[in-house]
Amino acid sequence: MKIIKTLIVMLSSVSLFASANAGELGVSGTAKATYNILSGQTNVSKGIGITNELNFTASGELDNGYTWSYSMELDPDAVAADNGAAQNDDTKLTVSTPYGTFGVFVSEGGLDVEDAGSQSVYARPTDMGDPSATSDNYTIDSYNNIQYHTPADMLPFGVTAKIAYATGLDAYGSGNNAGAVITDADEGMGDSATEYQVKAAPIDGLTVGASYIEFSGSGTANTVQDPESGAYYATYATGPFSIGYSKAYKAPIVGNLTAASTVETVDYYDQTNMSVAYAASDNLSVSYEKETSEANYVLNTTADVEQESTSVQIAYTMGGATLAVAHSSHDNVGYTDAANQDQTLFAITMAF
Repeated sequence: MKIIKTLIVMLSSVSLFASANAGELGVSGTAKATYNILSGQTNVSKGIGITNELNFTASGELDNGYTWSYSMELDPDAVAADNGAAQNDDTKLTVSTPYGTFGVFVSEGGLDVEDAGSQSVYARPTDMGDPSATSDNYTIDSYNNIQYHTPADMLPFGVTAKIAYATGLDAYGSGNNAGAVITDADEGMGDSATEYQVKAAPIDGLTVGASYIEFSGSGTANTVQDPESGAYYATYATGPFSIGYSKAYKAPIVGNLTAASTVETVDYYDQTNMSVAYAASDNLSVSYEKETSEANYVLNTTADVEQESTSVQIAYTMGGATLAVAHSSHDNVGYTDAANQDQTLFAITMAF
C-alpha cells in the first residue's frame, strides 16, 4: 500500500502545482462491417454486423515541461436492448514526467499479456464473434484504476514496468464518483485489485513480457480460493516472418463447496496461444494461430476438458481500408466434449 499512497501523492502534486497550457484536440476511429458464418452441431448461424469506434483525444504541456494526454472512446453498446447506443467506454488521463507516467483510467489500461503473443492479421480465433466462450484472464481495465509506468529509457534491455491499482472495483465512474459499496459477507472479487506488467526487448526482433493480477479482501468464511491470474509471452520478428507464443493461468474464485458443486467447479484454466504470420507484400499478410484453453476441475475424478480454436487469416490493406477473411475451427466449445463448430468471417475495416 505504500507504493499506492506514493503514486497518489505524486499525481496530486502534479495536479496542484502545475498549470496546463491550451491543448490539442483530435478524433480518430474505425468503421467495420462483417459477415459471420457459424456452422456445426445442429445450428447454422449467419450474421451481418457493422460497428464503429470513435476515439477523442487531447494533449498538452504543463508550465514545468510535463506533458498530459486525455482519451475517451465511444463504442456501440453490446446490450441488445439498448439497440447499439454509443457509450463512454474507455477513458484515461495521464501525465508524463521525467520520473515516469502517472494516470487515471476508467475501463481502460489493461496490463494482462495473455494475448500479447498473437500474430493474427485480423484477430485472435477467440476474439471475433466466435462461439468458444473462452475463460480469459482477469484484467485491471475491468475497473477504475490508477497506474504508474516507468520511463521508456530508464532500465537496460528495453525493460519497462507498470503497476495498476483499483479500489472499489467500479466498472465505470464519472467525476466525484463515490465508489462501490463492498459487503464483506458476499463472495465477490474483493474490495481492490493490483496488476503488474514487465516487458523487455533484449535483442533486435525479440520482445518478452509477463503480467500478474491479484485481488484483496475477497476472502470470506465461504471462500476457499481467491481469484488471481498471470501470463507470459514472447514474440520474434525477422524479415517478413513473425512468431508469437503465450501462456496464461487463471484461478477463479471458489466459494464454499458441496458434494454436488465440486464435480463442476473449475480449479484453474491453463491457456496456450501459438501463432505465425507472413507479410507477402506491403499490402498482403497471412497468419495462422492456435489457442487451447483447458479447464482443470477441483475434483480429480472429473475429466479435464481442453477447448481448441485454430484460425487461418488473410488481410489485404489499401490505404485506410483493410479486407480480411478468416476461417476458424472450434473444438469442445464452452469446455464441452464433442461440441464443435466452424466459422468463416469476412470483414472490411475503414480507419480514419
